Amino acid sequence: MKSRKLKYLETVLRLMSVAVLKKYKPIIIGITGSMGKTSAKEAVYAALAVKYRVRKNIKNYNNEVGIPLTIIGAESGNRSPIKWLAVFFRWLGLVVFPREYPEILVLEMGVDRPGDMKYLLDFIPLDAGIVTSISPVHLEFFKDIEHIAREKGRIVEGLPREGFAILNADDKRTEALAAKTGSRVISYGFSGKAMIMASDPVRIKDENGISGISFKVNYAGKSLPVRLRHIIGRHQIYPALAAIAAGVAFKVNPVEVMKALENLAPPPGRLNVISGKKGSTIIDDTYNSSPAAAISALEIAASMGSSRRMAILGDMLELGQDEEKGHRAIARKIFELNFDFLAAVGERMKIAVRELERLNFPKDKIAQFDNPAAAGDFAAGKLERGDIVLVKGSQSMRMEKAVEKLMEEPGKARNVLCRQSAEWWKKPYIKP
Repeated sequence: MKSRKLKYLETVLRLMSVAVLKKYKPIIIGITGSMGKTSAKEAVYAALAVKYRVRKNIKNYNNEVGIPLTIIGAESGNRSPIKWLAVFFRWLGLVVFPREYPEILVLEMGVDRPGDMKYLLDFIPLDAGIVTSISPVHLEFFKDIEHIAREKGRIVEGLPREGFAILNADDKRTEALAAKTGSRVISYGFSGKAMIMASDPVRIKDENGISGISFKVNYAGKSLPVRLRHIIGRHQIYPALAAIAAGVAFKVNPVEVMKALENLAPPPGRLNVISGKKGSTIIDDTYNSSPAAAISALEIAASMGSSRRMAILGDMLELGQDEEKGHRAIARKIFELNFDFLAAVGERMKIAVRELERLNFPKDKIAQFDNPAAAGDFAAGKLERGDIVLVKGSQSMRMEKAVEKLMEEPGKARNVLCRQSAEWWKKPYIKP
């Protein structure tokens, strides 16, 4: 339950943001989904910034407090009354005096509990809604995936007729939302049904040996090449497609969009490739986890051509009744892809360990740990040149602490890992 103080803060910030929106009337694009929201936000921002003044959420500002702060253009005051006073004066300056304000707001909109999306849409008038995918996450708070789909689907149901619903055509629940909106629909994906269709993805390397992907985008009878120099996963093409769709919706030159996306890098903790100790390569996917995302990350790690593959996986949280099923599915994928080692972190990953043992996966290739730092220390001692190491887990598992133990240059952790703010650093790891 929220405290009375937090509810009061949310109410005040809501009223403040309404005043700003009424004065400046920016185009507002909302982004939601079970996976890929932040990557889509970054890609859409890059595409539209070619032509417009654009603002996006910073940090994890995707909720009832963070989104109003984004609208105001301020950072959280946390527990400091003085900092909250500064937020107020920034807002006052915006509403009293004429200021240059963004033409477009790109807002990642998090939905963790029933009613979250409805609350946000009650005061944020969207011109476009982007849905990346709908999968069984946050089932701890939702009855089933259909209830998740219903809540996330609100983002397109209330769009104006002249607005845009930008939907992933390869996700059946997302695609189905097209029937629930009266706005113009732009679909994207690999499916032949998609208006913005990707084809022929190929793994590439630049002069520095950094993996990337190139593919073709087919739209309105034209085929354009796209090169993503810092993207390693096929599913990471989807944010770029969403960005291209947003560019089409808001009339940005497609060639300029492709150029803007070329050097797009994933946000920290989302399939970032980092140099590891002893000539190893780390795939840092530690921002969060779910069964679908973990399986995809394992497949990417297996496709990178190393002779040895190691996975350091933390618990997947908020799966509700799918908790056991999800962790067992991860174990089967590890077995299928013939990984050489699993370091399992947390109580729930013990489900995966038991499933691997049932499949006769060698016990000497499995280790279990209570915290991520210990798993990182252990894995660092086993590294060999050329190893690929995937690190992934839900946010509360703090798996970035394992990555830091494996990095060739741990001094760069603050710049390349997720959850490196002073606020997060003060939080000790607490076993969920």
